[in-house]
Order: sequence, then C-alpha cells, then structure tokens
Amino acid sequence: MNGPFRLLLPLSIAIVVVAAIFRAMPGAPRHRLRRCVLLLAFYAVAIAAEQLFAFLGTPFSSTSVPLGYAAQALEVLLIINLAAIALFDLLFHIARWDYPDIVHELSVGAAYLVAGVLLMHRSGVNLSSIVATSAVVTAVIGLSLQATLGNVVGGLALQLDDSIHEGDWIELESKVQGRVRQIRWRHSVIETRDWDTLIVPNSQLLTQTIKVLGKRSGERAPHRMWVYFSVDFRFAPGQVISLVNEALQAAPVANVAAEPKAHAILYDLGKENRDSYAYYAVRYWLTDLASDDPTSSLVRERIYAALRRAQIPLALPAATVFLSSDDPDHAERKRTREHAFRLSALQNVELFALLSDKERGKLAEAVRVAPFSAGEVITRQGSTAHWLYILTKGKAEVRLTGTGGEEQKVAELKAPSFFGEMALMTGAPREATVVALDDVECLRLDKDDFKEIVALRPELAKEIALILAQRRVELVAVRVILDAEAKKRTMATEGSKILESIRNFFGLNGDR
Repeated sequence: MNGPFRLLLPLSIAIVVVAAIFRAMPGAPRHRLRRCVLLLAFYAVAIAAEQLFAFLGTPFSSTSVPLGYAAQALEVLLIINLAAIALFDLLFHIARWDYPDIVHELSVGAAYLVAGVLLMHRSGVNLSSIVATSAVVTAVIGLSLQATLGNVVGGLALQLDDSIHEGDWIELESKVQGRVRQIRWRHSVIETRDWDTLIVPNSQLLTQTIKVLGKRSGERAPHRMWVYFSVDFRFAPGQVISLVNEALQAAPVANVAAEPKAHAILYDLGKENRDSYAYYAVRYWLTDLASDDPTSSLVRERIYAALRRAQIPLALPAATVFLSSDDPDHAERKRTREHAFRLSALQNVELFALLSDKERGKLAEAVRVAPFSAGEVITRQGSTAHWLYILTKGKAEVRLTGTGGEEQKVAELKAPSFFGEMALMTGAPREATVVALDDVECLRLDKDDFKEIVALRPELAKEIALILAQRRVELVAVRVILDAEAKKRTMATEGSKILESIRNFFGLNGDR
C-alpha cells in the first residue's frame, strides 16, 4: 500500500495483535487499547477525507493540506500509544516490574509534547515566538490553577515515592480509616468502614501524617487490635490471664493471626481508688482489616465463655445496687428447676442408670456448668482430664488425629449427649478431640464428685466396666468386622482391663 495509506494496514494489524494478547492476559488495561482503536478510526477518516478533497480538486484541494497534517499527527499519536503498550504493558509485564500508572501517563505525555514540537517544526511554524508567548500564558495559568497544580503534583509524589498503594488501609489525622481505592492526578479515592467514599485532594494527603495499617518495614503484617474487659479483685490476675489465653490459643479464631498469638494482659488496676476491679485487655492481630468489628465480637465471645466456665463473672461497678422482689419461695422454685434440669441431663447418661435416685440427686448438686463458644476445643486427644461432659445445648464434632498428624471428623454430637466417660472412670487420656460447632452448654462432672458414690458401692465398678467395654467393642466393630464369638471374647477382655483401671483409679483394690 502506497501514499498516505502506507501505515494504515500495519497499524491495524498491530492493534489486532495487541487485542489478542490482552484477551488472554488477566487484568489487561483495555482502556488503552480502546484509545488506540479510537485514534486509528480518526486516522483512517482523516486520510480518507484528505484523499477525497485532493481528488475533487479546486476549490477543495486547499482543505486537503490541513487534513494531511491532522493525519500525520494522529499517525504519530497512534504509534506513541502502541509503543507505550508494548513497553509498559507487555515488556514490563513479562519482566514482572510493577510500576505506578502515572509513569505510563507521564511518558506518553512527554512523547506527545516532543512529537508536537517536531511536527510544528516540520510544518514551518516559528517556535521561538510560540515559546515567548507560552511563557507568559504558562505564568498566568500557573497562578490561576495553583491549587489544582498542587493536587496534580501531590498525585505524582504519592505514586512515585511508593509510600501508599491502591488497596492499602490507612488512617487519616481525623481518625477516619479506609481503604485506598484509587490515586488519581488530582485526588485520591478512599472507601471508609462506614461504606462511605472520601474524595481527598492529593495536596491534603501530603500535608498530614498518614498511618498505613497492617504494614511494617515495607512488608504487609497483621494489624494489632484491642478488646477490653474487667474482673473484680476476688480472682487473681494470673488465673484470669491463663484462662483467657488458653481459650484464645487452643483453637483458631477467624481472621485472627496464628502468630503473634492472641493474649491477655493486666491493663490497669482500679482507677482513682474508685473501682473494685482490675482492667484487662486482649491483644490480637487482625489479618483481614475489613472485618475488624466482627472479629472483635468473636474474641469477646471466647473471653465470655472462658470466664463463665471458670465461674468468674465480669466486673460490675462497685456502687451498683440490686433491688429484688424475690422471696424465699421464689428462690426455692428456681433452685428446684435447676436441680430438675441437671437431674434430667444425668438420666441421659447410661452410666448413671445404675444409680439410685438419691445418688443421682447428689451428683446433680455437684455438676458444674461449662459453656463453650463456636470453634473452641472442649477436649483434646491425648490430654489427661478426669471429668465427663454432658452436652445439654448445641452441637460438637469428634475428631481423630492420625499417625501422620492429619485430623479427620469421625462423628457429630448433638444435645442431649455425653462424652469423656473413660476419662472419668479410668483416668485414661482423651481418645479424641471434641470441638464446639456452635455455642455449646455442658455440665461437667469431676472424678471427685463421683468418687464417694463408687467408694460406698464398690460393686458399681464391675457393672460400669461392662457398659464401657460394650461401648468400646461397638466402636471397634465399626472399623473391624467381628462375629458374635469374637465380640464376646473382646467384651470379656476389655471388661477385665477397664475394671482393673477403675479400681486402680478410685483406689478400690482392697474391695475385690
């Protein structure tokens, strides 16, 4: 192709090739390709118009000259844009060099300026007079657009010094926190936690101290958060801190970093001699800065459940006065309801079917309420704890850890249910891990609460041993096929082993 159309086909082919590459490249800047397509369309129209007016002759031939200059200018602009795409969006992408967008825009703008000067020089324009005139015009424009130019320079500085990136969470001096969505020439767009959008002039961002959340020494890191609570002086700080740390670290909490570990500290003692409680704080590190309040809520749930399990109430102001219209009859009815609830829960446990009503009533007085929040570990495989849990509310999951360290779900427990009977009766380590699936309420029965009954009725040990042996054989039969005779032999062997363990555990060896 000759004449004015000589570059139209190569440039069209180049745009088609770039379009094919962008189609296969995720996140490609397609707006730059659209700009090239638009320039190509104008370029083709200018060439066609130039040729048409030249063909028509006088008086239209004079119009073809400026159209020719326009076609040359559009051709140069199109070549500059295609070269910028090849350099920044293809070559730099392959080299994995992450550059600010403003570098691309500045480079293209500078190339436009140089190309404009060269084209005017080729056209015979007197550049010296233009430079003299433009100096005065530039001074006038600079004074009138001082604020706008300051924002533009601010945008350049923000992107070139690499201090703030799109996607960063920042806190302004006004204590407003938000995520940087865009850094434009004149302003930056910040989306706040309240689902609002701030348009902040770039010059203002440069004149204030900005806190970049979750970033340290140029590396992204979790952001430290605080949750406060208070407990009165009846409970030792070491005990409170230990209980809360165990609850927070025993099982993961969504959006809380595993390292550094979440932990509690004694934040302060009573202030100004007016408080009768100590101030505590939990420090945890947030991995998803958009989920600050929901994550703090989960941490508070863990704290509340841990303190309630240990029967440690949250502090109340010392001056609080409680007025109650409860009479002795009302208090007795309340106690009777709680006793009946616990007694009903105990009746669901097969081991206690052998007990008399009096003995079960005694155990009902001894059991303790043990709540757990979702995700908490109730018992851990391999640990030693001499108590049984009666699940009265919620669901829990039973998990086994294999020899390779992998953990798998083997069962799901729903209230009413119970677990931990082997630990209560024999002191054996926990055979599985039990994790709360939602908010769980348990009653906990300790060995010492059951020891007196077993000591008074040693014959219970043999009957309980048979029940435990039967449960164990049923579990074995799930994994290994056993016929009736094999089950009978296994029952006898397991029954003897468990009975011996019960007698040793409760000190009944003299009552054979």
